[in-house]
Amino acid sequence: MPRPVTVQDKLAILADAAKYDASCASSGGVKRNSREGDGIGSTTGNGICHSYTPDGRCVSLLKILLTNSCIYDCSYCINRRSSGVRRARFTVEEVVDLTLGFYRRNYIEGLFLSSGIIRSSDYTMECLVRVARTLRQTHAFRGYIHLKTIPDADPALIREAGLYADRLSINIEMPTAESLQRFAPEKKIGSIRTTMRDLGEHIAEAKAEKKAPRFAPAGQSTQLIVGADGSNDSTILSTATALYGSYKLKRIYYSAFSPIPDSSAALPSRPAPLVRENRLYQADWLLRFYGFTAGEILDGAADGMLDQDIDPKLAWALRNRDRFPADVNTADREMLLRIPGLGVRSVDRLLQARTQTRLTLADVQRLTGSVRRMRPFLVTADHRPTQVLDKASLRTMVTEPPRQLTLFA
Repeated sequence: MPRPVTVQDKLAILADAAKYDASCASSGGVKRNSREGDGIGSTTGNGICHSYTPDGRCVSLLKILLTNSCIYDCSYCINRRSSGVRRARFTVEEVVDLTLGFYRRNYIEGLFLSSGIIRSSDYTMECLVRVARTLRQTHAFRGYIHLKTIPDADPALIREAGLYADRLSINIEMPTAESLQRFAPEKKIGSIRTTMRDLGEHIAEAKAEKKAPRFAPAGQSTQLIVGADGSNDSTILSTATALYGSYKLKRIYYSAFSPIPDSSAALPSRPAPLVRENRLYQADWLLRFYGFTAGEILDGAADGMLDQDIDPKLAWALRNRDRFPADVNTADREMLLRIPGLGVRSVDRLLQARTQTRLTLADVQRLTGSVRRMRPFLVTADHRPTQVLDKASLRTMVTEPPRQLTLFA
């Protein structure tokens, strides 16, 4: 007689199945603390990032699927209908008990819950909402909750989800509508975009009206799979720009494609390089915080692909050497943000400091920590680059790590 399936068995299956979803982060959550009143759990405004998976992704939440069974048959998904993976399904009560149990053991400070589509979109969304509602209302759980929403579900269910969750996400997965139709014909790009739009409006309304009920205060996010459909980085960043502009997404997560068992012959047989995923994250950062456009980042890039050997900000600077060197004592904030090696916080410190004195190279070193990468690109009160280097030499100078003398040199 086979051994009964335990909650631990389900956890092993459904936690492993959830690892393919990269859109899991708690940054931007509202600060809550159980000491402020009755309740369990806490979260900070800066988010919770305490543990990391072997591939480097931060995992601070209990990250599971409600079930890995699915009525859809998306080619790129390990949990698709035709997959031969072992299936499991939690009850709502089991997810609630696991979340509370892990929290009390100090393993987690929140929950990331997604699911395959079971029975129908509405049924699945109702199960996800019941988990969040039970945690919040029955157990006064104050930790972080991130729910994956089902685009085809009743809008009323999705609105209710936003009342309990800190963040909601809808994975668009493919960079183009054509690729989504090819690899996931049961998903409708129109439904996904409509739900994103509605969520964006609800989030904006809640922020604008102080007395409005809290609604997904950490915003909404999505995920794009990189390297499954042949889209180049230019297409991916153009899609990202459109999503940020149209729906005010908090984050877009990029997930390098990894082949799955018995996958479609239309999919690549090899995984996408993780360095490509990393470069897209860096480019995304430039889009959101540094004032770059997708066209600028990819201008002159071969085949619409980011340089995998150097970060996209440095690549842009090397292609636009006529814009440098920039004077840290007179350049505007936008130009300072384009100097390789200068981050947003460092630029703000420089802007504040130069109101009191003319900055020297030593001042820049003190305020930023290192000037090695930026020396060829900036002017200070006592420094101006004098050596004219060709592009290859300059690239080597700013990317090659400094040599360290051996003990006996």
